[in-house]
Amino acid sequence: MANKKPKILLLCNQRVREGYISPDELERMEAFANWDWFECEGGSIYQAHENPETIRQLCEQVEDVDGIVICHGAPRVGEEILNRAPNLRIIGELEGDRFAARIDLEACWQRGIRTVDTTQGSSYPVAEWALALILISLRNAGAMFRQIIAGNPPSGEEKGKNQKMLYGKRVGLIGCGHMGRRLIKFLRGFEVDIWVYDPYLPGEMAEAIGFVQTSLDNLFSQCDVVVCVAPLTPRTEGMIGKRELDLLPPGSTFVNVSRGKVVDSEALIERLKRGDITAGIEAFDPEPIPSDSEIIHLPNVFLSPHFAGLTGDDHPHFFRLMVDELERFFRGHQTWFDLTARSRANREGREPEHVL
Repeated sequence: MANKKPKILLLCNQRVREGYISPDELERMEAFANWDWFECEGGSIYQAHENPETIRQLCEQVEDVDGIVICHGAPRVGEEILNRAPNLRIIGELEGDRFAARIDLEACWQRGIRTVDTTQGSSYPVAEWALALILISLRNAGAMFRQIIAGNPPSGEEKGKNQKMLYGKRVGLIGCGHMGRRLIKFLRGFEVDIWVYDPYLPGEMAEAIGFVQTSLDNLFSQCDVVVCVAPLTPRTEGMIGKRELDLLPPGSTFVNVSRGKVVDSEALIERLKRGDITAGIEAFDPEPIPSDSEIIHLPNVFLSPHFAGLTGDDHPHFFRLMVDELERFFRGHQTWFDLTARSRANREGREPEHVL
């Protein structure tokens, strides 16, 4: 029948079913699709389990399935399962597995099956906190707070020192994925000049979104604020070291909301100890920050405990984004969060120039 609803199968463990799949979003999905849940346990955040009995049982459940959503506990959806799912048109990773260990991407692409993921669901709240850290750091509010709790509130003259507005500044983003693009939206109201370093971006994005695409050295040496929103990959680990941090001009601000290992921690501490820049650090290596780390006592840094991805909601936002994707797809629209050769190269840290 032309009006028959597609069938979507959720593959995940009990914890995901109870903690991630909100009743409201299930109700929204029921407006355009039928769904079922296949409970499965095993594996880890970056590893699918390969229990033959689970795969055998799953093969019996996928013959009439149009879409599959996978998450923690799911087996790898590969040739054996795909061969038993002739109607399958879309498969989505809900959260956690940035490297698609639970999806045989090549096998899906060969069959014309759309592959998406909503792992970036945590990027949206982190982008909010990135904006907060920019504002806090530009005013060196961490130093003011330290003085207040030490019983030595800053004087009027002290409060007037080193205070900077965000309005009209030049902000450089290291990375322009989902988090970076969200942050750009937040920054627009401050009428800032936005520069971006991201070798994986399609060339036309700079003109479409409205930013200057530039080199990492230009970013560090010529921006008032530098924000790291790059993912941790083999290519980005240790990418920001002494050489890059030494390029930061006096009076500038550095913010890291990505992963601690992207930045050389010792080099960051040494740069901050010179006292002529400020920083907002959400992610540090190692985590948690050691109690004897010098960075804790530096007055020109504001620290937060890598908590920005948490929202306080009953359910994380990953499933909401997945329902959005499924609705777009089954209503005949283009999806937003496709897993492609380019996105895979980015996450695996491979050279972008070799990606079609």
